[in-house]
Amino acid sequence: MALTNVMAQSPTMRSLWWAMLILGSGMFAAALYWQYALGEDPCQVCIHARLWVVAITLIGAIMLVLPSNTVTGSGGLVLLLVSSIGLGERSYYLYEIENFRGDGSCQFTLGMPDWFAVDRWFPALFEVRNICSYTPEIAFGISMAEALLGVSILIVASSLTAGWKLLTTKASGFTSQSA
Repeated sequence: MALTNVMAQSPTMRSLWWAMLILGSGMFAAALYWQYALGEDPCQVCIHARLWVVAITLIGAIMLVLPSNTVTGSGGLVLLLVSSIGLGERSYYLYEIENFRGDGSCQFTLGMPDWFAVDRWFPALFEVRNICSYTPEIAFGISMAEALLGVSILIVASSLTAGWKLLTTKASGFTSQSA
C-alpha cells in the first residue's frame, strides 16, 4: 500500500485537520483585519498568540497531506495539543494584563532569536507595533483575549478527544500502513 494515501484517513480526523486549517486561517485573517482595517496594532504577546495560530494552521494543512498512520496521527495531535496550550497560555496572559492582574510586563520587540526572526522577515504580519494594555472587543462584550482563550480550550478538548479515539479505536482510519 502507498504511504501517501491520504484519503484513507478517517473522516473524523480529516474533519479535524480541515477545521484547524480553516479556523487558523480565519483567526489569522481576523487578526490582520483588526490590525489594518480597524487600526488595532498588535503588542508582543498578541504576536506570540498569532504565531501559535499560524502553528495550528500549519499543523492542519500538513496533516491533511501526510500519510495516514498511527505515528503521524499521534504526532499531529501532540503538536496540536502543544500549540493550543501555547495559545491558551498567551491568551490567559493577555487576559490578565487587560484586567490589571499579573505583572503586566510587555516589550516593544518580539524577543525571538535570530534564527526565528519572523518580525524582520515578515514585518507586515509579525512586527510588534504597540505595548500590551488591552485587547479589542470582538462582540457581545467578549474581548479578543477571552475569545482566544475559549478557542484554545476547545482545541485542547478536540485534540484530547481525537487522541483518545485514536488510542482506543483499532478500526479507525489511523491503522498502520506498510510499504
